[in-house]
This record gives sequence, C-alpha cells and structure tokens, in this order.
Amino acid sequence: MTQLLDDAEGGVRYWPSFVDAATADAWFEALQGAEWKSQRRMMYDREVDVPRLVASYWLDGLPPDCPLPLPGMLARVQAQVPAPFNAAGMNLYRDGRDSVAMHHDTLHMLVPGQPIALVSLGDARRMRIRSQACHREAVDVALAHGSLLAMSHASQLTHEHGIPKTARPMGPRMSVVFRVRPPR
Repeated sequence: MTQLLDDAEGGVRYWPSFVDAATADAWFEALQGAEWKSQRRMMYDREVDVPRLVASYWLDGLPPDCPLPLPGMLARVQAQVPAPFNAAGMNLYRDGRDSVAMHHDTLHMLVPGQPIALVSLGDARRMRIRSQACHREAVDVALAHGSLLAMSHASQLTHEHGIPKTARPMGPRMSVVFRVRPPR
C-alpha cells in the first residue's frame, strides 16, 4: 500500500496489486455485460457528449443471479477498506480519448465520513490528484490493472481528481467506484 495523501480519515491510499491478474481479467470480461450508457451534459452553455460510457448499480438491489461480479468485488474491497458501500458507479474508457475532467465527488450524494474505493481494470491510465487550494500540488498515479485506490471523504473537500486524455495508443479501461450513498 502506498499513502498518496494523508488526512484524519485515511487520505488517499493505493494498492497496485489489489487482486491477481487472472481475477482482474475475469472481472473485466464479466463487466463487459454491464448496462453501459452514453450520456450528454451541459458544459459551457452547450450540450456535449460525456467522453466515456457509464453504468451504476445499487448493491442492495442486485438480483441473486446477477451475472456481474459486483458482490464478489464488494467483499474483496470491504476486506481492505471497511465501509458499508451500497452503490457502484462504473466508467468505461474506450481509448485514450475518453477521460474525466478534474473534479471532486458530489458531496451531497455521499455519506460524510465514508470513503470511496475505486477498482481499476484494463489498460493502466494516469489519475491526477491535486489540491484545490494550490493546483501545483499534484500527485499522479498510474492506476494498474487489478489495483485499488481509496479516497477519504475528507479528501473530497481538499482535493480533486481526474483521468486526462492521452494521445498514446490505449486499450479499454474500467473503473468500478464503490460509494456509500444516502438512503434512497
């Protein structure tokens, strides 16, 4: 485990070999069957395509015969980052042109004090984590296939993160982000 940032709630921690390659490969393959959707958003006074595909699931609403590996992934994540995760948001970056802009997670959609845990699958992509107070204070981490990144709730108040575009040839990458959401 590498401590990327520190705060009173655990900061930002990274496990590059959270699961073995065979498990990560199996999860990546199974998640191809997720309900991936394209989205459009308002940005700078116009509607634009979100540069990635997304899917989301309430973990307590999964059918017992769910073909997705989310229950097994959740158990592994909770063994490393104990939290009552109840939702999984997923991103599919199809190539280096897909990205997510610098942001912090939407705070009213998170339970205070609870962490966020991100499992990365597929081609490694660089995540930038930077201070909101001083953009020059940044940490870059290459999110490896089968890795886990945990971010404290407190880090969402002080830092932002994103996956920048790259011109380098890239294969697909998925992130499965476990969160504790307020009750529906």
